[in-house]
Amino acid sequence: MIEYYEPPKNKWYQGSIFVKLLVMTLITLALLIPSTWIQGLVDERQDIQTKMLSGVADSWSGSQLVQGPVLIIPYNKNPGAIANATGYIYLLPDNLYINAKLKTQPFTQGVFDVTVYGSAIEVQGNFAQPDLAKLGIDAGQVMYDKARLLFGISDIKGLLNNPSVKIQGQTYTPESAPADNNPFEQALQVGFTAATNGNIAFSYNLDLKGSNDINFLHLGKTTDVQFKSDWPTPQYTGHYLPDMRDSTATGSGAKWHRLYYNRPFPQQWLNDNSVLNNPKSIAEATFGVKLQPPVDEYRKVTRTNRYATLIIVLTFVSLFLTELIRKQPVHLFNYTLIGAAMIVYYILLLSLAEKIGYNYAYLISSVATIGLIATFTASLLHNKAAAALFAFILSIFYGFIFIIIQLESYALLVGAIALFIIVASLMYFSRKINWDAQ
Repeated sequence: MIEYYEPPKNKWYQGSIFVKLLVMTLITLALLIPSTWIQGLVDERQDIQTKMLSGVADSWSGSQLVQGPVLIIPYNKNPGAIANATGYIYLLPDNLYINAKLKTQPFTQGVFDVTVYGSAIEVQGNFAQPDLAKLGIDAGQVMYDKARLLFGISDIKGLLNNPSVKIQGQTYTPESAPADNNPFEQALQVGFTAATNGNIAFSYNLDLKGSNDINFLHLGKTTDVQFKSDWPTPQYTGHYLPDMRDSTATGSGAKWHRLYYNRPFPQQWLNDNSVLNNPKSIAEATFGVKLQPPVDEYRKVTRTNRYATLIIVLTFVSLFLTELIRKQPVHLFNYTLIGAAMIVYYILLLSLAEKIGYNYAYLISSVATIGLIATFTASLLHNKAAAALFAFILSIFYGFIFIIIQLESYALLVGAIALFIIVASLMYFSRKINWDAQ
């Protein structure tokens, strides 16, 4: 009897497009796990950077908040009594003008860069006489000869000189303000004899150093702040945006003009040194400039990592369509290796970004990953032309992500348009595939 060899029949799931698509989906979902781990690594490195920033603030100087001035005039609560009790009138400026000029410089701490600055700040303005009738105080109770002018600085170790304070035409040298009757956490004060009529004019200059940002406290009945810096990409923060601003490649400037109607402090009050220490009120009255890039390296890596799933899916779909059109199957294990290469890409990007910056890191990581995948694809398909086309497609994907990361305001619009074009392209190329024949 002659026996005929009968080749084994393929099982139902072998060669099935839909089964392969299902397994590819499972591989993509599995690759999300290391993607999450990478995000944790980014967060960890960012925490280290934050600690480094705190270290620079401790050794150099931290963020600066320019506060004040405030005028404090003591008065006799019980005139004619044997035991006099002293109270205090707190008065804010009628007009407050601040002119701040900053010069920045990079400060490297390990692999981290911190923006530090030196500043020249001119402060001037005037106080009106206190409204004693509203305060319920008689003029004879007020001790004008014991008046004090106080102004605060959030990090006083950043003060580079002993400022000269001019009040009513007289020049004074300030000293550290004691804790009692001090409305600021860190303040300097000048004792003088206040005029009993007319405005009380003042002016002083501050040479301050700080890091990362500088802020101002809206204390005047009208507060005008003018800011200039060599920093080209300022980020304006706080409760008030500037009325005028401009930025060029060589620097930036801004102007604020604020009225007391939306200021959370009264113009005058009695016997309460906590009014200017309320965190909520300070937050509502603070505005300033952050001297950091609009998107730092870690934020860029984080945003890039968010597109990991999209890149993996588009890469798998492109390779899948390539193998169907060319009728050269690619094993699922090879898909897994390509996905692993795209995950390692983000570790490479993070480590390089800390050393050479995000843009160069993105270029090197992308070229290395695309070259690796293209070489691997060429060996799988035995076709250099197909591998070159696949590398070109990957370059478009990575270039598209890079453009989105660089954009701020138009990222969503550009991303939506690009995704629409990608979907339309996939629809066009999928027409050449006979799905029923698979």
